Amino acid sequence: MTRGWVPKPPPKTGGLTAAKQWLAARLKPATDRTHQPSQPAAGLVAQAVSKHVSVASTNQASRSMQYLLDDLLGLGPLAEFARDTTTTDIIVDGHGRVWTDTGAGLHRTQTVLASETTRALAVRLLGQGGKRLDEGMPFGDVQIGNARVHAVLPPIATAGPQLSIRLPSRTQPTVEALAAEWPGAEKWLNVLNHLMHHRANILISGATGSGKTTLLAALLATVDPDQRILTIEDTPELDIRHPHVVGLATRDPNTEGQGGIGLPILIRQALRMRPDRVIVGECRGAEVAEFLSAMNTGHRGAIGTVHANSAGDVPARLNAMAALAGLDPVTAAAQIRSAIDLVLHLHRDEHGQRYPAEAALLSKASQDTHLPLVPVLQTIDHQVIEGPGLALLDGLAQQEAA
Repeated sequence: MTRGWVPKPPPKTGGLTAAKQWLAARLKPATDRTHQPSQPAAGLVAQAVSKHVSVASTNQASRSMQYLLDDLLGLGPLAEFARDTTTTDIIVDGHGRVWTDTGAGLHRTQTVLASETTRALAVRLLGQGGKRLDEGMPFGDVQIGNARVHAVLPPIATAGPQLSIRLPSRTQPTVEALAAEWPGAEKWLNVLNHLMHHRANILISGATGSGKTTLLAALLATVDPDQRILTIEDTPELDIRHPHVVGLATRDPNTEGQGGIGLPILIRQALRMRPDRVIVGECRGAEVAEFLSAMNTGHRGAIGTVHANSAGDVPARLNAMAALAGLDPVTAAAQIRSAIDLVLHLHRDEHGQRYPAEAALLSKASQDTHLPLVPVLQTIDHQVIEGPGLALLDGLAQQEAA
């Protein structure tokens, strides 16, 4: 008979849980900005399984090893969807339903995650990237490997924890391959080849998922191999088939709010690195002032991307971002007018097909804050309509020569 209270021994752990703990203790810490610990050797993973998991076949052992890697370094229960090379987006909604996009719009899968599972996965992924995710900071995003992860927790996610994962393209399609599904492909290819050959300054606009980054990478692959390309991105997404690409990426501040490096700083650094072309992955705010300055320093062939609903909305978006940088409307308009030659707007229809919808030259004739666009090509009901700007494209060759 015992006297007083005797604590119960802690529950024994075994199986995959113990194997995961054993393997986690032997992983090397991350050494790069992707925050991804080094991939353990296959022998080490196999040792973790053999020590702690009872397996009856080689296939079961392989599945257990893959589970450990997914649960420690990968996307956990979502990893199977990421292994599909056609998947571009994985979404977990507030009810735990998993949706994927393989190029034809979102499709609901049969997988449903418990709220606790989604939350634990979100916390682990952002923690792996050095980010905090809890009730005090209920949202965040991070890059894990090549995946861009965004998470939102209650109370701001009213239905439950939500995850949005963007995956990069596994392929590097050429412009010709992309154009195979475009209406009026020949006309668009002629215009794009002319713009790239004469080093036009282009702003590619479109909604999320319209293919801005994919087309940008394909266009840059056509650049003369002797030209030096400087890319500046928040999240490294551009995968360019070109022999001379220098990539710069922003860095978030640490937990003390120190050490952050934003796009404006990187743009200034890029201009000191002898670029032939300066590429800004996405203009979102005050960094547009540096981007416009870069375009106005003689670095022809600069390209950037921006979110917009149409080509006609781009001037207003640029003016709004320039205002964040402290530029008055007249100065902003003058900078935009001299920096940008053409706006190329991409569209994604209800069937998931992506194609250029508008190409328009930014008129240089206006002298006030108005920034009119001159249509070059427009895709309307899958018919390509030529505009008056098509006859003005030869003027770009004269600008390059000057």
